[in-house]
Amino acid sequence: MSKNIFYIRTFGCQMNVHDSEQLASIMVDAGFEQTDDVSQAQVILVNTCSIRDKVAQKIVSQIGRYRQLKENNPYLVIGVGGCLAQHWGTSLFKKNVGIDLVFGTHALDKAPEMIRRIQRKGGAIVDTAFHKAIPSLNICTLPKNGNLQTFVTIMQGCDNFCSYCVVPYLRGREQSRPSADIIDEIRVLVTHGVKEVTLLGQNVNSYGKGLAEGLRFSDLISKIDAIDGLERIRFTTSHPKDLTDDLINCFGKLGKLCEYIHLPFQAGSNSILARMNRGYTREDYLAKVVSLREACPDIAISSDAIVGFPGETTMDFESTLEMMERIRFDNLFSFKYSEREGTTAVNLSEKVPEKEKDRRLSLLQEIQDRHTLEMNKAMIGRTFGVLVEGISKNSSRDMMGRTRTNKIVNFRGTENLHGKTVSSLITAAYLHSLRGELS
Repeated sequence: MSKNIFYIRTFGCQMNVHDSEQLASIMVDAGFEQTDDVSQAQVILVNTCSIRDKVAQKIVSQIGRYRQLKENNPYLVIGVGGCLAQHWGTSLFKKNVGIDLVFGTHALDKAPEMIRRIQRKGGAIVDTAFHKAIPSLNICTLPKNGNLQTFVTIMQGCDNFCSYCVVPYLRGREQSRPSADIIDEIRVLVTHGVKEVTLLGQNVNSYGKGLAEGLRFSDLISKIDAIDGLERIRFTTSHPKDLTDDLINCFGKLGKLCEYIHLPFQAGSNSILARMNRGYTREDYLAKVVSLREACPDIAISSDAIVGFPGETTMDFESTLEMMERIRFDNLFSFKYSEREGTTAVNLSEKVPEKEKDRRLSLLQEIQDRHTLEMNKAMIGRTFGVLVEGISKNSSRDMMGRTRTNKIVNFRGTENLHGKTVSSLITAAYLHSLRGELS
């Protein structure tokens, strides 16, 4: 069996998914061959996330299962990359005997060389250093299997240092890519069939800091909007404190920018927001939402929320629920507060008991489910443009796609519609999707 077959397992967010795509491209360019069958691999790479403790423990368990494969294949190389690798470094060797390589968020481009060194000489290698230049940011990953959508990284790192977050310590400080590199990448992607791009960064709203160009994020989006052949633009993630009026106004005037924004609010209490070091108040956030809806009345807004942050009283939590009722998000990603080693929040007092965190999370999610379903039902009887992505997961006789507001629509259709934007009349609404018919 060849020793150059590799398998990648990804945990975490869209940024991690794209990192894995770039890592796979690096490996293939270096002469390795990718497989979807882990039992055939001579190299297993686990790209990790470190945002929540539950995910971290799941990753550790999975690595342990991969380690068992070494009993039948002693030459198997197991590498762990991404945020958890950056966070734990050499201690990963103690947590999981059998790991050969630990590489951080700035070392994706070095993975093939380090793997070959291990295959030749044995031993273990660790590389979690930060660098001024990150070569992997400029790697263009071409779409597979007829995918119409893809991610494009426009920046990496974060300068905000929210008290609960480890990202600045694991991804480093903010680095923006030159706009010409981003534009060139998107043009290449369009020639390979891409119709929708999602611009990625820990805080895309602060794009441009440190670049000699003097561009704002809104300027970059305007440049991308002018690319021939591209149909849709999305971006994530946005920090509310950096959501400027010029960016908000892009939603009302740029034809390719989708009417959708993910804007984490995290908590509805000013005292908790201050403890989180978020840099804005609930009043600031509410004003941003008003401005967004004035600029683009049909905009869909999703968000993130954390319950059970240290010091969160019943009144603080009720402020979060009251804010949800006022805004009515289209979707909400909600979590219990999870302590992360190295963050300032670890040292905060007034911890909320786990049982109370569970109660609050359940109540919050119940309210959001009601809001989501009500907003989806309000779309019944209206017609929307749907970019057809492929065959529906629900039925081989159906196709599925998304509206510009990021709603999934399933409808009766054939594969020749793939890649086309069709008009769909919404006939039924569910919590996670819509039912439509071609109109």
